[in-house]
Amino acid sequence: MSLFDDAEKTPEKPMTGETIASPCVKTCAVDGASGLCIGCLRTLNEIASWSTLTAEARARIMPELPNRRSNLREQIRPPFTG
Repeated sequence: MSLFDDAEKTPEKPMTGETIASPCVKTCAVDGASGLCIGCLRTLNEIASWSTLTAEARARIMPELPNRRSNLREQIRPPFTG
């Protein structure tokens, strides 16, 4: 089991009305080196301000998340010593 197994869960589906779509997967732990949550891949500032961000601001963050996962994996993967 990898550190990222739980983080690969599908994010919660947005509800109707004023509910804000969130990438949260309820796997909350912050990687100290990157400052990213290993579950949703947001910064602490993004997490804290999510409910007050505009839809446009959230829409700018969401497409960045897959790249953040790849970058985080590369940072914590032990070097190959062959």
